[in-house]
Amino acid sequence: MNEDKQKIIIALRKAKTSIEKIISRIDNEESECFPALQQTLSAIGLLRSVNILMLESHMKREMGKYKGASTKQMQTLQEEILKIVKTSQNK
Repeated sequence: MNEDKQKIIIALRKAKTSIEKIISRIDNEESECFPALQQTLSAIGLLRSVNILMLESHMKREMGKYKGASTKQMQTLQEEILKIVKTSQNK
């Protein structure tokens, strides 16, 4: 398993754990909502990270298909796309 795939799976498993904890808190009607809110924000952050990791991994694979373009052009395009995605996630 490559390094990118491992990072993605680890982050998804952490998000899954966070979501399971949120569901458990709600099912058990725990009176403290602040920990559930923290877990929700944690899961959101992890899923945002996964989104970026998946996009980066996909772009690395796809860059090999565009042999006519220079590596520098492709890296610039990749950086611009990632910047847009990262900016949109911060809203």
